[in-house]
Amino acid sequence: MKRFLLCLLALGALAASSLVVLPTLVSSDWMRAELGRQLSAATGSSIALNGPVKLSVFPHLAVVAEDVALSAEAKGVMAEIGELAGSVTLSSLWSNRLHIKEIKVAQPVIMLHEKADDTSTTRDAGENQAKPGDPLSALVTFLERSAIDSVSIVDGTLNQEDSAGSKQTITDVDLSLAVPDIDGELSLSASAKIEERRYQVTLAISSLRPLLERQPADLSLSFEADPAPAPGLSEFEATGQAALNANGSYQIRGGKFSVGEQVLGLDALFIPGDRPRFLADLVADRLDLSAFVEATSASSQQSKAQSGKPAAAGLQLLEGFDADVSVSVGDLAVGDVSASDVAFAATLKDGRLTAQLEHLGIDAGSVAANVTADVRGDEPTFQGRVSSKGLDIGKLASLAGQSAPLSGAVTIDTGFAFRGLTGDALKKTINMTGSIGLRNATFVVPGVADQSMREVTAKKLAVRIENLAKPVHVSANLAWRGKPVDVDLRVPIRDLLLGGKPGTADMPFKLDLRMPDAALALDGKAAFPSDYGGKVNFSTANLRAFLDWLGQSGAGSIDQLAFSGDVSAGATGVSFEEAVLSVNGVEGTGNGSVQFTTPLKISSALNFAELDFARLAGARSPAAEPKAKEGRPAPDVPLDLSSLRSIEASIQVNAKKLGYGRVFAGPVATTLVIADGVANLKLPESPFYGGHVAANLKADGSGGEPAIALQASISGASAAPLLSDMANFRNLEGALQAQIDVTGAGGTTRALTQSLQGTANVRFSDGAIRGIDVADAYNNLVGLMSSGFKQDESKATGFTELGASFAIEGGVARTEDIKLVGPLVRMSGSGEANIPDGRLKFRLDPRMVASLEGQGAGISTDGIGVPVIVEGPFAKPRIYPDLSGLLKNPGAALATLKKFGLPTDKLRIDDLLSGGGTGGSVRDIVGGAIDKTLKGEGNQLSIEEIIGGSMPESGEAPPIPQVAEEPGTPTVAAEQSAPVAGQPDQETGAFEKLFNQLLQ
Repeated sequence: MKRFLLCLLALGALAASSLVVLPTLVSSDWMRAELGRQLSAATGSSIALNGPVKLSVFPHLAVVAEDVALSAEAKGVMAEIGELAGSVTLSSLWSNRLHIKEIKVAQPVIMLHEKADDTSTTRDAGENQAKPGDPLSALVTFLERSAIDSVSIVDGTLNQEDSAGSKQTITDVDLSLAVPDIDGELSLSASAKIEERRYQVTLAISSLRPLLERQPADLSLSFEADPAPAPGLSEFEATGQAALNANGSYQIRGGKFSVGEQVLGLDALFIPGDRPRFLADLVADRLDLSAFVEATSASSQQSKAQSGKPAAAGLQLLEGFDADVSVSVGDLAVGDVSASDVAFAATLKDGRLTAQLEHLGIDAGSVAANVTADVRGDEPTFQGRVSSKGLDIGKLASLAGQSAPLSGAVTIDTGFAFRGLTGDALKKTINMTGSIGLRNATFVVPGVADQSMREVTAKKLAVRIENLAKPVHVSANLAWRGKPVDVDLRVPIRDLLLGGKPGTADMPFKLDLRMPDAALALDGKAAFPSDYGGKVNFSTANLRAFLDWLGQSGAGSIDQLAFSGDVSAGATGVSFEEAVLSVNGVEGTGNGSVQFTTPLKISSALNFAELDFARLAGARSPAAEPKAKEGRPAPDVPLDLSSLRSIEASIQVNAKKLGYGRVFAGPVATTLVIADGVANLKLPESPFYGGHVAANLKADGSGGEPAIALQASISGASAAPLLSDMANFRNLEGALQAQIDVTGAGGTTRALTQSLQGTANVRFSDGAIRGIDVADAYNNLVGLMSSGFKQDESKATGFTELGASFAIEGGVARTEDIKLVGPLVRMSGSGEANIPDGRLKFRLDPRMVASLEGQGAGISTDGIGVPVIVEGPFAKPRIYPDLSGLLKNPGAALATLKKFGLPTDKLRIDDLLSGGGTGGSVRDIVGGAIDKTLKGEGNQLSIEEIIGGSMPESGEAPPIPQVAEEPGTPTVAAEQSAPVAGQPDQETGAFEKLFNQLLQ
């Protein structure tokens, strides 16, 4: 450009001087050739006037030449000028002062080529000295004998190409220079368009004479860019007094530098030369950048509106000079946020820019940063580091012109690097490393009205960045709604940081959440906001508490819930494979899918080791019941089947064990179907306690309270373990055949059992009743009559068949047709089983076979009616013979002894019974003892006491009680005759001792 200006000045001067001789010329061709020769000789370049040349002498000497070509290949300058015009005053013909009225260059196209060996001269100690060819010095010298009214370039184009072949084009070049005289004001205005941005520079110097005399002169320099290279930075202005130093440099002291309405003190030095250098120190007590932040916001919105238009960028302009700039600001304000002690320094040398923010204090925090940039290429490269301590996030966002729903202190220590200035280039090349930390931060979730729901606090949050090509590691200790949440997240965030659209592609990530009531782990790929594919692990020991914490409901009967498997989720549904699902401790594996419709549609195939519907419905695991509660009613547990209303399901079930509570069948293969709030499970014939079972089970959650219906058929099942698992009843053995049809409804387990109704027909074969051996007891009636009965679980009454039919109403199963057939015993009976209370109450009437030949005896039997009572809790019932009727009728007792073959003639029982004995009759003795026993008076008299003479006199004998002809139901006395388990055992009954003594 310097060479071009020299050529332009010389060209204008020679063109003006040639006006003196041109009118005398006759041949226009000769005139063009001669003028071209003189201009070429004066400028050292080849100049050809290829177009018409027009001359005029009034009012000024003027020449207009069209199609002018200039070539200075040695200097790398070529130009094509559409029109060149020059004029001088007529007085310049006879005066020693050249007064140029106008030099105008229209539509020039200038090409500057940098030669490979055209490098800048070696810098030495005189680096800070102006070069001899300084254009402004030459202009001052010229103006001592000249005056220039106007020099202009209109609609020019400048093409630059460096030695590496890199090209840059500057278009719409306009320039206007006016220097009336050396004492007048110099004004220079230039504008040009580089890519999509237009620049304009205006320079005004009050007088050139002080500069020639090395004295200060008033200077004003302004710079404008449209569009602005940065928000709020569209216009600059510098004013002050400039001086021309002895070394040819220009200096401004005590000046002012204005950016918008902000003013800084300016001291600057400009050193012209082959590589100009600019030094400046800017100082301000206070700067308010609020307007620039607002401009940033407006620019951002405009950029979004014009997102289809690529943004212009390029810093090659900085490659042509060197600079050192420092900025010091005492107080920096942005809205309500202020920063103090701001220190900034930047150095530009040989196309390398180094900038450093040495300190920026914000309240109790501070920021420091540095960046280096290589601006020599088409895409400048940047790298640097940012560090901060104790910065308030909200105020930091305000500095950037943004609002953030986050408060707290942030600590930053990150390095960065990128290439280019466009958004696309930034996305492709940016990289970061370092860490970001938050302490005591609060995040407010937008759009949530509930204060407790929208605030998330972070006691500690750490972000570790190895580089953006690898996942970023985020760890945090959060608190939400009064409970802690530990977060561990690994996610690639390049697109997120740069405002990309991660939803357009799967983004891999790992998330681990730990909460008091639940834990969640994800490892897969997501296309936000709704699509996910990968592994999911979730578990909660208290689903109701977890949902309450989330502000939700719907746990129903589910307490514990866990899931682990491969999941593919989208906006319309989710599918899972190789999954492990656990509900209330019931664990299954398999595949399935859920469609997000109303109701939810579920289709799956699951395998279970043990499928317990009791636990699925909310009942506690039987294994968890302590032994101390054995014999007591089961705890009342809420039942909730309302969740069935929101589900339509077809679930293929393969279970090694399937059942309810502790009663299981299996293996089982079936299908669970849920529709309209009702779950139906058809159990095909399956192994069941050594036999088989087939059943239909229906669970109805469509109504106001849960309801169940069960139809079951059992064949060949082992009764002992079945009844033990079903009701803790351990006193019955045998092979069970049963038909059960029962229904019930209730909101709790007790309410459900209290509502049970239906029928049950049961038959046991080849079994036994444990706790009593009826045959043995009747063979020892003497002992029973004297010492009572002690239940012994090791004894049993065997039978070949035991059957009954039950009518169930209100949870109580009643029967009137109990029938037992055994080798030595026949029984009939009636009673009830109270399922809600877990208690039994049965009366069995045995008949002993008269012959001991066993089962081969005839069905018709003779015996005494001593009923067997079965009563008490399922888990520990009392089983005992009721002797009250026998002891009230000693005559019948004698007949019984005779039937069993005892030697009653040797016992003189007849005399005792007739009253012929000296001590009173047996009827009196036994009757009195029984009467006392029935009335609860004193201790029961033993036969030994009677034989020893300690019995009362006959006249003192208690009156004989009135005994009913037919035995009635057991009385309190009868219950007393069956002592509890803790009563001491007597080795030999009192009657047996008596008979032994009599025989001796």
